[in-house]
Amino acid sequence: MTIKIAILGLGTVGQGVYETLLSHDQYISEKLGTDTELVGVLVNDSLKQRNLPNHIPITTNYHDILSKDVDVIIEATVGDHPAFEYLSQAIQKGIHVITANKAMFARYGKQLIEKATENQVHIGYEATTASGTPILRTLKQLLQVNQIEKMEAILNGTSNYILTEMTMNHTTFEEALVQAQEKGFAEANPSNDVDGNDAFYKSMILSQLVYDLQPNWEDVYQEGIGEISNEQIQHAAQRGQKIKHIATVEMRNGEVAASIQPMQIDDEHPLYSVDGVNNGITVHTDLLGTFTLTGPGAGKLPTASAIIEDLVYVFHKEIKLEKQYIY
Repeated sequence: MTIKIAILGLGTVGQGVYETLLSHDQYISEKLGTDTELVGVLVNDSLKQRNLPNHIPITTNYHDILSKDVDVIIEATVGDHPAFEYLSQAIQKGIHVITANKAMFARYGKQLIEKATENQVHIGYEATTASGTPILRTLKQLLQVNQIEKMEAILNGTSNYILTEMTMNHTTFEEALVQAQEKGFAEANPSNDVDGNDAFYKSMILSQLVYDLQPNWEDVYQEGIGEISNEQIQHAAQRGQKIKHIATVEMRNGEVAASIQPMQIDDEHPLYSVDGVNNGITVHTDLLGTFTLTGPGAGKLPTASAIIEDLVYVFHKEIKLEKQYIY
């Protein structure tokens, strides 16, 4: 049996997935006990020059993908629609799906998970939250016994990179943003990152996973980093503090509350040393206590890493035998 894969979207993330499938082909095959084959790629513009072999079909029509013998669809597009419809149709056909689309999954993740359970297929979404850092699977394991009381997280690598450059190298916001774009950490239009939208969506995914519900989106306080000045950074440094863009999700009196905002933290805070493009999450639990996970939070290869890990998880023989459809 060969595992047949289709990719939706060949932007930064989709290209990273393709490159990883190519570079780690032998290792992935050894882990799965079978070969993998890329049988189709969905794009918006079929005339655009792409670095793909001629034998890999490229199409602008999603039905071309669904008409193939596909085992798993990796979705790496932008926006809620038609991504939600694409994945819904794939799940209904009994196709496993893996997504990196945080905005879509924040809104429709619960529906997709329920649909996947009904159709006995897996849905992987580790890449929606902290790029290559395995936050979701770690939290899922904790949910067996531990009660998670609160989560504090740096969830946007671009914002963290900018704040780190402003702190360590005294660059201006504008200079640090250009650097982030040149390094591939930030998009040409970085508003989702610096305004806090990206961190907001990721917070809602974490909330749904941990508490099985989200706060009312309108009640979530959200503030980006665009108004932070070098003077504020320096004043915080003089007090031994750093300004970090932190998402907080917690249970208060039976209701979930969340906020996304710049915060001044001192060196006793677990996220104080999470610098550069890294993400980090501090989890407060009733039994285990407090622990922190950190890792890369931006870039095509860290995100591709999370997707490929999901791929291996989905098709690992032991998981298939257990018939555990959602992780």
